[in-house]
Amino acid sequence: MGKKILLDKINIPGIKTYEVYRQHGGYASVEKALKNMTPDEVTEEVKTSGLRGRGGAGFPVGLKWSFIDKKSGNPRHLVCNADESEPGTFKDRYLMEYIPHLLIEGMITSSFALGANLSYIYIRGEYMWVFKTLERAIKEAYAAGWLGKNILGSGFDLDLHVHCGGGAYICGEETALIESLEGKRGNPRIKPPFPAVKGLWQNPTVVNNVESIATVPWIVLNSGEEYAKIGIGRSTGTKLFSASGHVKKPGVYEIEMGMTVEEFINSDEYLGGMVDDRPLKALIPGGSSVPILPKDLIYKTANGEDRLMTYESLADGGFATGSSLGSGGFIVYNDTSCIVRNTWNFARFYHHESCGQCSPCREGTGWMEKVLWRIENGQGRMEDIDLLWDIQSKIEGNTICPLGDAAAWPVAAAIRHFRDEFEFHIRFPEKIKNRDHFTAEPFEKVKHFLQGQTV
Repeated sequence: MGKKILLDKINIPGIKTYEVYRQHGGYASVEKALKNMTPDEVTEEVKTSGLRGRGGAGFPVGLKWSFIDKKSGNPRHLVCNADESEPGTFKDRYLMEYIPHLLIEGMITSSFALGANLSYIYIRGEYMWVFKTLERAIKEAYAAGWLGKNILGSGFDLDLHVHCGGGAYICGEETALIESLEGKRGNPRIKPPFPAVKGLWQNPTVVNNVESIATVPWIVLNSGEEYAKIGIGRSTGTKLFSASGHVKKPGVYEIEMGMTVEEFINSDEYLGGMVDDRPLKALIPGGSSVPILPKDLIYKTANGEDRLMTYESLADGGFATGSSLGSGGFIVYNDTSCIVRNTWNFARFYHHESCGQCSPCREGTGWMEKVLWRIENGQGRMEDIDLLWDIQSKIEGNTICPLGDAAAWPVAAAIRHFRDEFEFHIRFPEKIKNRDHFTAEPFEKVKHFLQGQTV
């Protein structure tokens, strides 16, 4: 396997305790930063590394830090977005559960770079056992002098708290998260002003993902230049992927950016190939909100080049023939999967999680769920396919936050690449009455009915 930065020590017995973590080099980046570096020097190392946000957007972390308002004199805050709610994504939970001090170390070093003296980890409400793990780890860090007043005699103070959300997907959006952290309903804010200028309590705030912050200690210790040598092009470093679906070895994997999708799926070192060696049908590479790819666009791009595990390669061809790396929720489907049912299930999720603030999302997600349910349950009409396309196009780009886009993109991609499967559901409702209708007879074996052919 390739280089490990985040998961290198995760299997060491007792690594979630302070004593063991410290014995294996824990908190060394805090020592280096507070004793030998200025906040601006830490920021420059992160900039040099090319580290991009690992929560989905892929925005350069160091550049985001540089936007924080330092002129106003107002208190600054770092907020860790641990509200991991994207279907198919579970990498952040894995880090926090098994090596919580890595995140805490990253929070201290990053807070020092930003000049933040009060920082928060906002964790998903359903992760209560992880919440308790973080609370214990933070208590240990306070006891050892890594949090509190005058850390290591440097004059830098930091208080760190974990805040448990109420289980709302929308609070993964940074301004909705801030609203929730302030005790309000988690509705996204209109931007500008951006959080870097007016965020938590109208103070300058940076919101970063768990994986992004947990990467900072390695960069500070080894330099941004060394980190940038890993990976390929603008996709530097390593990336965590949450692999699930019809693969032999699902789980959380750390890979060097630039590996081919084919190697990741089929190599014995990683996912080990398809369960029961059935044919590959589709792939969602970055969580439920990114476009689904059909089998002929998974291993190769539309131009015939190898599809790589990078931001650029997964997006190659735009949404017409590509997708997005997103949050790294890597969902693999074999030939027994029903794309219509999968799309309906995602639509049901986004309808339930819409905050209701924007009409296109509030109304459109509900309409998409109802129409998809109708098609999946044998009550569809041919005009429903174009109706779905029309609805999703009116949601995309017309909402305050990206949840509307996240709901629209899976529907658009499913129709774009699997329209014949939608038509089959509508024309032959008797063949899809069983919810597992493609288990016995995969779509490839029955789609000849669409042409009126016989076997």
